[in-house]
Amino acid sequence: MHARAVAATTIALLGTAALLSPVPTARAGDAGGLTVVAHRGASAYAPENTLAAVDKAAALGFTWVENDVQRTRDGRLVVIHDDSLRRTTNVEQVFPGRAPWKVKDFTAAEIARLDAGSWFSRAYTGTRVPTLAQYMREVEHHHEKLLLEIKNPKLYPGVERQILNQLGDEGWLDRGHLGRLVVQSFSADSLRLVHRLRPAVTTGYLGTPATATLPRYAGFADLINPSVGSASAGYVRAVHSVDGPHSRPLRVFTWTVDDAVTAWKAVGYGVDGVISNKPDVVRAALRAS
Repeated sequence: MHARAVAATTIALLGTAALLSPVPTARAGDAGGLTVVAHRGASAYAPENTLAAVDKAAALGFTWVENDVQRTRDGRLVVIHDDSLRRTTNVEQVFPGRAPWKVKDFTAAEIARLDAGSWFSRAYTGTRVPTLAQYMREVEHHHEKLLLEIKNPKLYPGVERQILNQLGDEGWLDRGHLGRLVVQSFSADSLRLVHRLRPAVTTGYLGTPATATLPRYAGFADLINPSVGSASAGYVRAVHSVDGPHSRPLRVFTWTVDDAVTAWKAVGYGVDGVISNKPDVVRAALRAS
């Protein structure tokens, strides 16, 4: 525990490619760094899940960004958190008669017309909902790494295979990119399928499975990613005691950590990474210790 806390102060090491590779020689917590992932991009400072949020994360100096993927009516993959367009776009004004404004009920061309920035700030008026391809290209432009969440897979049959195909088309399944990619989901079934289709891809299960069931999850997940409120030092130790599908100890990324007190609580638990809307706040807290 003490070693992990001391190591976390060397936060400049966060996000190295070896950290999340399925075959590193040391676990992240022993490597001397805590990974800080910008949640939906730097979403406290730019509209979540947009290219602007990716750009802001890069400007702040963060290597890892997280995003959420869903599918349009015409089968395009887009980056947005909610299964409805209502909260983060002006869809009610543009398409007033189309309630409840579900992503799956709109074409990609229709979604491309929407303003996904004004709800956040006038400075982001005209920001668009990106396609997954656009998002990945922006991440690549900044030489960042991607924690990709398969959102609501039951709404989109076959989305796992489609996402993997898209990742392959964009070059993200080659050896050089696999250490820069994690696919996560709240759905164990989705992760099992991803692991079966592409065993080399690093995967993370979002949730807090009972410790007795961890060996079962370890058959298809490299990380167990609980909310910070459901994590504890004992739980993290239990996760670390189990080897995952690539014969490495399971790791833990916890969410959502947005303040110094919670950041140090997570460090005290011994986690390997945190997911944050305010990654700069977490970094500053750890550096100031």
